Amino acid sequence: MHAFMARRRGLEVVHLERELVARGASVRNFGLVWVGARAGGAELELSLQARSMWDEVAREVDMPSAALRPAGSLTVATDEPEMALLGQACSRDDAGARQWELLDAAAAREVNPELSDEVAGALWCRLDAIVEPRTMVAALGRYLSGQAGYTWLAGRTVVELADRAVLDDHGRRHVGDWVFLCPGANISGLVARYAGPPKTRRVRLQMMETATYPGQLSTAVADGGSLRYYPAFALPGRARLAPQDAVPAAAAAQVLLVQRAHGGLTIGDSHDYDEPFPFDLEEDIYEYLLGKAARLLRRPVPAVTRRWAGVYSDLIERNGQLYWREEILPGVEVVTGVGGRGMTCSPAIAQRSLDALVAR
Repeated sequence: MHAFMARRRGLEVVHLERELVARGASVRNFGLVWVGARAGGAELELSLQARSMWDEVAREVDMPSAALRPAGSLTVATDEPEMALLGQACSRDDAGARQWELLDAAAAREVNPELSDEVAGALWCRLDAIVEPRTMVAALGRYLSGQAGYTWLAGRTVVELADRAVLDDHGRRHVGDWVFLCPGANISGLVARYAGPPKTRRVRLQMMETATYPGQLSTAVADGGSLRYYPAFALPGRARLAPQDAVPAAAAAQVLLVQRAHGGLTIGDSHDYDEPFPFDLEEDIYEYLLGKAARLLRRPVPAVTRRWAGVYSDLIERNGQLYWREEILPGVEVVTGVGGRGMTCSPAIAQRSLDALVAR
């Protein structure tokens, strides 16, 4: 997104990517532009800015229509305490900006007929959208690679920093007016050497994808577990939620369901904050996620075709910040620590970086 926003302003861009293709959190996510669950104030403002920008990005790079779908989301409740908390959320001063609407069970199934009878109601956020991560990344790459002012250098790791310059592992020095260092979750080594004590931590999650679901989910779906983790629901009613069972409690698990353009379901996820992370995947987490998804949908969940783990970086101490952006050498700026907001907020984060650069 930083490369895209820089080219939008007519700047020449040399883009170094340590992998041969993007394969980190940019593609290992739900592809959910999730505005409704964000904290009020600055985070909601950033999310709203990004949501409007996603439409612009999709048009400009000529993404397929299925790559960005304004499907909205339903955060569903299965018991009275969850419904009560959703009701409190609708009383927030910023509920209108989020385009929230509280639905009873019948209305929720009218919006998304694939919900099961266990759903007691839902919070509908019309603003939310679904992005196809792999399609989106590929479309951005094709769009940028067709421009004379853009150079793509894959399989290049930056090994040294200098004022307004980097040295890659092929021995080539790249000098520019400005360097944006976007390391994602790779925050040791180079970043630690130049930026000092760590400002971010890594978070690991587990997700999966199924074969084609026989119905059509008209929205993304989040379960009541999400009410425990997302800041928009940090309200008095949260204390009344039933305790989670051992597996979801230990894994900080919630169920998010997004139907992919090819018909399969992306289901997740868990959160592991304690390194070293296991190198293998934990089946009890998948069993929980699949069982809960089966309770929320009216048709059987198809067989799982893919499982994966993803890692993203998040701020250790927020101190009013939404992510970490800092000039660590003259003309070298690190941008990371976005947490779980990356897919939602990336266009606005990149635009703000370029706004700040142009304003210098």
